[in-house]
Amino acid sequence: MTWAVIATWKMAFHGTETAAGILENNGTAADAAVTGVSLVEDEPSFHSVGYGGRPDRTGHVVLDGGFMDGDTLHFGAVAALEGFRSPVNIARSLISGNANNFLVGAGAAAWAESHGFEKRDNLTEEAREIYEREKERLKELTAYDGHDTVCFLTLDHNGTLCAATSTSGLFMKEPGRVGDTPVPGSGFYADSECGAAAATGMGEEILKGALSYAAVFFMKEGYSAMEAAQKAVDELDAKLKKRNGSANAMSLITLAPDGSWGVGTNVDFTFSTADKEHGTQLWSAAKVNGKTVIKAYEKEI
Repeated sequence: MTWAVIATWKMAFHGTETAAGILENNGTAADAAVTGVSLVEDEPSFHSVGYGGRPDRTGHVVLDGGFMDGDTLHFGAVAALEGFRSPVNIARSLISGNANNFLVGAGAAAWAESHGFEKRDNLTEEAREIYEREKERLKELTAYDGHDTVCFLTLDHNGTLCAATSTSGLFMKEPGRVGDTPVPGSGFYADSECGAAAATGMGEEILKGALSYAAVFFMKEGYSAMEAAQKAVDELDAKLKKRNGSANAMSLITLAPDGSWGVGTNVDFTFSTADKEHGTQLWSAAKVNGKTVIKAYEKEI
């Protein structure tokens, strides 16, 4: 049986290497996905995830994360979580049972504390300085900034597909705002019989199309991972432009049960992959004349 990893953005490259090592040594898709995401959460130079994430309008770093097991369709998710190290690990801890799988705010924090998860103030000095410098300038803006969600999709030797996500959300978001990242079907979805998908970009746009589920549905209907990713993004992008005159940034990664992967996007986008036959690779994707063009990323990692 093969194994494979795909993850969003250049920041996930070293996490992809680590996830690949886990899978190559017969580790589980769940361990690989969560480990890959948590490595990004711990890196303070990435200002859209975990430690060093950019704060909301009140200066607080609040985090969202999600996890899904494609064998059982069980998921766990946390949102608007403050003061803990790794939302993706906390999300994973919520997948058991048929209720209480998605916790937010004080409830998510209480669960994390009662189950011994590590506490951490995720507002670094650098992020605080960025906030103080930008808060007045951004006060009247409606555009978003700092929205790059880290997403991992993994396939292990047993044929299990998993999805894991994490973000600190939009820079200067309103307190309590939650985007697509922790929402099953929009920010992520995994079904080991059909495929897995995860999204990054403007959460409110992605939520309008249940983008990750749409891509997995297309794979179920016989589309390849690449075709499904591009069809899902292209159809939602076209619909939003028709209804509203424009569409904000959306990018989607997919992974099929045979280990093949796909990407759809309406903006420039980087991602990394690894599989049984190849080492960890970094790619760029862009929309060119209406088509998603993918090529090897040639700049320094």
